[in-house]
Amino acid sequence: MASYFRSKRILVTGATGSIGSEVVRQLLGQQPQTVRLFSRDEHKQHLFQQELGDRPRFDVRYLLGDIRDYQRMLRAMEGMDCVFHCAAYKQVPFCEYNSFEAVKTNVIGTQNVIDAAIAQGVARVLLISTDKAASPSSVMGATKLLAEKIMTSAMYTAGGHPIRFASVRFGNVLGSRGSVIPTFQEQIRKGGPVTITHPDMVRFFMSLPQAVRLTFDAMEQMEGGELFILKMPVVRLGDLADAVIEEFAPLYGRDPAAIERKITGVRPGEKMQEVLMTAEEAQYARETKTMFIVRSPLAVPGFESAVREPKASGIDRYVTENLPTLAKQEIVALVRELSGAHADVETAPASRHVKLPQPTPSITPYVGE
Repeated sequence: MASYFRSKRILVTGATGSIGSEVVRQLLGQQPQTVRLFSRDEHKQHLFQQELGDRPRFDVRYLLGDIRDYQRMLRAMEGMDCVFHCAAYKQVPFCEYNSFEAVKTNVIGTQNVIDAAIAQGVARVLLISTDKAASPSSVMGATKLLAEKIMTSAMYTAGGHPIRFASVRFGNVLGSRGSVIPTFQEQIRKGGPVTITHPDMVRFFMSLPQAVRLTFDAMEQMEGGELFILKMPVVRLGDLADAVIEEFAPLYGRDPAAIERKITGVRPGEKMQEVLMTAEEAQYARETKTMFIVRSPLAVPGFESAVREPKASGIDRYVTENLPTLAKQEIVALVRELSGAHADVETAPASRHVKLPQPTPSITPYVGE
């Protein structure tokens, strides 16, 4: 079966970030005509260019620029068929202390992407969002929720332009830059302590390659205005820390029992439990094996068939507190696969990822607040 992306011209914003770079890697296996890598960081682009090497069969372009700059976005979009919009500020504490900077990138930058895509006749634009956007308690989450909303409403503001906009929302990705496992590894290598915000904090986790594969499915399936919410396994942070210590301490010549666990406390804007889909969103959701597809309640001219009335689907909120956490032995197995248990721990790349089992397709009904 031919890939949807075969012979397509594709732009990836934030292409040197953890998610954007994995989108690029997987796209290059889909026989596209052109892939444009758009990001602000010339050093990361240089390193990524070295990693990818020459691609004689594909037209790979490296574009420096900022999504805050509309004119630059306009040029970058020229001739493109699809856009994966991955660029964003994502660190919760930094966004708390630099709130309007988060607004300028996550909100105004997203509007620039929308406007440039409409002006250049792009066919499809997919926003990469986060679980922090569901019932947000942080500036980062609030800006990403607004980005989702303006992406949905862009279906209306596009007027007669034949363009589709949608968003995909997922939680934490294992092994990505700045994520907990590489951080724990480095702390163990130094002899500890391993710092945990709170051992009972619970998070959705998924491997980066799996998240990107499902993101590709969302790009191909979109009709316009949807929010695709990926199903994800649930992990307790204390259990994750124990599993990482158990796996890596001996490899670094450390005694697991001697590695101190230090609780640092919940950071500004963080939650103990995570939400991926709210009760309000669940009213418009359709469930598949791997995701929930939330249809827009907005009446979009030309896309009336995509609008769904609220319905009793048996789906309530998709939240960590309603789902079982992975057992410790399951987490250990995942950590081993992520790190490459037979690789040299000093040289094994942090980009090794975990293939997580499919989460249970149905949801335990949520009762009460």
